[in-house]
Amino acid sequence: MLASKCGKRIPAVGERVGFGVRHVKAERLAVPEGRGRGKGRPRGGVGGGGGGEEQEEEQRAWSPNPSRMAEKKVSSLPAKLINGGVAGLVGVTCVFPIDLAKTRLQNQQGIQVYKGMLDCLAKTVRSEGYFGCYRGAAVNLTLVTPEKAIKLAANDVFRQKLSKDGHLPLWGEVLAGCGAGTCQVVVTTPMEMLKIQLQDAGRLAAQRSVPTPAQAAAPGPAPSLVAPPPARPNPPPRTSATSITVDLLKTRGLAGLYRGAGATLMRDVPFSMIYFPLFANLNALGQEKVGDVQARSPFWQSFLAGCGAGSVAAVAVTPLDVIKTRLQTLQKGEGEDTYRGIVDCTRRIMMREGPSAFLKGATCRALVIAPLFGIAQGVYFLGVGETVLGLLG
Repeated sequence: MLASKCGKRIPAVGERVGFGVRHVKAERLAVPEGRGRGKGRPRGGVGGGGGGEEQEEEQRAWSPNPSRMAEKKVSSLPAKLINGGVAGLVGVTCVFPIDLAKTRLQNQQGIQVYKGMLDCLAKTVRSEGYFGCYRGAAVNLTLVTPEKAIKLAANDVFRQKLSKDGHLPLWGEVLAGCGAGTCQVVVTTPMEMLKIQLQDAGRLAAQRSVPTPAQAAAPGPAPSLVAPPPARPNPPPRTSATSITVDLLKTRGLAGLYRGAGATLMRDVPFSMIYFPLFANLNALGQEKVGDVQARSPFWQSFLAGCGAGSVAAVAVTPLDVIKTRLQTLQKGEGEDTYRGIVDCTRRIMMREGPSAFLKGATCRALVIAPLFGIAQGVYFLGVGETVLGLLG
């Protein structure tokens, strides 16, 4: 047993010092030359001598271990994937009915079945029941985990790669968001393709029950003295994501699932380029820096920063989302246009419906994306993934 000059006990080599950690050799704890060596401290180690082997051992002890650094990064990636997946599941469950209303409002061209978001949700519940508002939710809940996990984890990875000395310039933030948006398209495109067909089926069924102007002007049969029974709307035919997938693979191959991939890329890349830098700056407002390390923001600030950045980015790319939705919709209603590509879709919408058509569903998108990304940042803040990995050992 050793004793220091101040009277405190110094554990011997190999003795346990708490939490199952043994005291290592004193030479490994020596501070090498040039790293705060105090006056009177020997140059070569505790025992002096200054031998070359001791100096090399000291340098190895103080130099960063690449394998350990890699292990740390790899171990944090599963936590990011879990956080993204949990955030996606919770967020989609909360806001999916609004997303359904957004899709149906954006696809309206000729006959206006719905007057707005609330009218769409009320008519959907009346004709299809409460769970009709969740048509296509199973596809989202299945694929949103890898989609959100890829998006959020890719952004973190790109930010780490592009940062220098702990500082990331604005162009680096934008480039990291661009990379994250590009990576997620691999999952987003087939997910959106299947979801839109399921969501829009109810609108097409409701449109068939609405008479066209020509039908309304045509003379009808003579009125009957007996009141007819009240007509009940027929529920739309139930199609499944599996049947749509099989049909697309049979008729169009794998490219059928990736229809509208270019429009999806045009929407998601600008969205990520706007969202991630804006969130990072909003989240850092009022937080002091200790050296190059940013102080951690409180939970409410992370949540509000995610909501604010998400709503701004969602409204900004709404015109691109309208084009993507129109291109990916396979079945059209009566008198509705079909499109040959992004340019043709843009031109036809402008000619037939005017510039305001490009903002259809903008309010719905803001109400969907804001809480979705607010919840995502809240999950990241709480460290749900780290907690799950800690429980799993």
